Amino acid sequence: MARILAIDYGTKRVGLAVTDPLQIIANTLTTVHSKDVLQYLKDYLMKEEVECFVVGKPLRLDGTNSESAAEVEKFINVLRKNFPAIPIERIDERFTSAIAKRTLLEMGLNKKDRANKSSLDQISATIILQGYLEKKC
Repeated sequence: MARILAIDYGTKRVGLAVTDPLQIIANTLTTVHSKDVLQYLKDYLMKEEVECFVVGKPLRLDGTNSESAAEVEKFINVLRKNFPAIPIERIDERFTSAIAKRTLLEMGLNKKDRANKSSLDQISATIILQGYLEKKC
């Protein structure tokens, strides 16, 4: 079975998470600079089979698109162009950053480690992926 890869896209950093081959567990993968994400994904797909991309959909509390939605849509168009055989699913990413921050706090990390935004992006991607897996079942 192929993996599912989740993407928490930001204009500076992109958090990535991936399932195990049986698509049971969502795990953090890495955080890459937005300009490097396409090459990272190409390299990753040379080693691993990915069935689907899950991209967070940035929404406001009222359900309308947030300010970053246009940038995410541009990124999705780049994904479609470069990986036409891999379907792209969208999932509401509201509250993922807040949940990720709380998760880092509950892990007992000190303030300096909690300020590391790359960890926050990876955990946000994992939360997006977990939400997709729960919705899929």
